[in-house]
Amino acid sequence: MRSLKKKFASAVAVTSVALLALTACGSGSGSEGEAEAGSFPLNEGKLTICSDIPYEPFEFVKDGKNVGFDMDIAAEIAKDAELDLNVIDASFDSIESGLFNTQCDIAISSISITEERSAKMDFSTPYMDDDLVLISADGSGIKDLESAKDKKVGVQQATTGEKYAKEQGLTNIVGFEDAGLQTQALLAGQVDALLGNQSVLGYSIKDKEGFSVVADFKTGEQLGVAVPKDQPKTLELVNGTLKRLTDAGTMEELTVKWFGEK
Repeated sequence: MRSLKKKFASAVAVTSVALLALTACGSGSGSEGEAEAGSFPLNEGKLTICSDIPYEPFEFVKDGKNVGFDMDIAAEIAKDAELDLNVIDASFDSIESGLFNTQCDIAISSISITEERSAKMDFSTPYMDDDLVLISADGSGIKDLESAKDKKVGVQQATTGEKYAKEQGLTNIVGFEDAGLQTQALLAGQVDALLGNQSVLGYSIKDKEGFSVVADFKTGEQLGVAVPKDQPKTLELVNGTLKRLTDAGTMEELTVKWFGEK
């Protein structure tokens, strides 16, 4: 098995796709405060993003500030839009359902691009590849899905990890609101294993002795920034920023910053 550092650095390969030239998105000419419904930005002078916090290393609070891989990307999008960044902590359920569009211009929260979600929101070009893994304590006897079938397996609610666990016939699934609680449950012995995205779960145990990735699943998952339907200018803005970060090598720098050296 490759080291966790190499494993998770390789998992965050950035997808670079040729895009149309970026069209600048101004803050509008409406009155101060909230703009008209459906306009961009929703709050004048601000790029308002929804994110489910905490979800290390993508988004979490440190020294009273929202930080992480996704937060750095969001800050770059706001810079290109010439707007101040405004972060709203929203549940992943509200993001997945598309309800985020009532209060946010975009959502960025390690969101896997799926056909079901794409029916409710538009997605940027992918900015990370992120398959699923099964993690357990060393010596637990869990080595694959078959040996985990009757065990307590922790998942994060409303995620592709939860969906995959159900599809694979796991019978004792325990749902958690966020990845932090999910990981704490494993460390405390409240669950026998965890199933979820390798970037987050790998990060959560990389410095924890006695816990390992026992199986990985090539699901082909890719992460994207969610944009409300019928907002082509916003989508173009986001894709332009992602292309700029990729072309300049900044995305690779952010990957190393938050996930470690290759």
